[in-house]
Amino acid sequence: MSTTVWNLDPTHSELTFKVKHLMISNVKGSFTKFNAKIEGEDFENAKITASVDADSIFTNNTDRDGHLKSADFFEVETFPVLKFESTSITKTDDGEYTLIGDLTIKGITKSVELDVEFGGFMKDPYGNEKAGFSFNGKINRKDFGLNWNAALETGGVLVSDEVKIAAEVQFVKA
Repeated sequence: MSTTVWNLDPTHSELTFKVKHLMISNVKGSFTKFNAKIEGEDFENAKITASVDADSIFTNNTDRDGHLKSADFFEVETFPVLKFESTSITKTDDGEYTLIGDLTIKGITKSVELDVEFGGFMKDPYGNEKAGFSFNGKINRKDFGLNWNAALETGGVLVSDEVKIAAEVQFVKA
C-alpha cells in the first residue's frame, strides 16, 4: 500500500516572520525559497517535513538581509538550511490542529508548537488536487543561537527575542 504524498506548491505559498523592532513596531520578513511535504493518508497521522534556504531571507532591506545572513544571526555559509520535522498532530477543532515538531536552526534543534488551520481541498483548473493550510506560531530566537542584539539608550533592546512565524501554503497531491 502506497502512502499519499502532498508536495508544496511554491508559487502559491509564503513563509513569513515578524520581529518587534525598537520595542514599538514589527518588522516583517520572509524566506523566498522553501520546500515541504506531507506524507500520510490523513492529516492527523501525517509526517510533515520542510526545509528552508536560509540565504533566501528577505526583509526588503539589503543591509538588514546581509546582517541576518551573517554570523550574528543565521550564519548561512555554515548553516544553509533550516529544517522542520513533525512529531505530532492533534485535532483541536473542526479544521484546526496543533502541530508539534522539531525545528533546526544553526544546527540547534528544539521542539516548536504551531497552530494550523486547514483551508480545504480543491481541484485547480488543470485537474490537480490541492490542499491549503495556514500555520502560525512563536519561537524564541535565542533558543537557536540567534543572540545578537543592541541595548537602547532609553532601556530595552533593538530586536525582541520573540519571533512570530506564519505560513500560507498550498500542497498538490503527487
